[in-house]
Amino acid sequence: MKEFYEFPKIIKELRKSNEWTQAFVAGELGITYQSYQAYERGLALPTLENFVKLADLYEVSLDYLLGRKEY
Repeated sequence: MKEFYEFPKIIKELRKSNEWTQAFVAGELGITYQSYQAYERGLALPTLENFVKLADLYEVSLDYLLGRKEY
C-alpha cells in the first residue's frame, strides 16, 4: 500500500511541529522509544490501537496519518 510510505514522514513532521521528542510520543503511546523510532524510520508499523492513539495525540484523522487526505 503506497500510503504506508508516507507514514514515517508524516508522523515525524507532526512530532517536530509539536516540539515533542520521540521518547515523549512513545510514552504517550505506552511503547518503547525504540519502537516509536522504528515507526519514524519506516521499519515497523503501529498496531491499529496505536494508529488510533497517534491520530488522537496529533489531532488528525487516520486518513491523514496514511497520507490519504488533509486533516
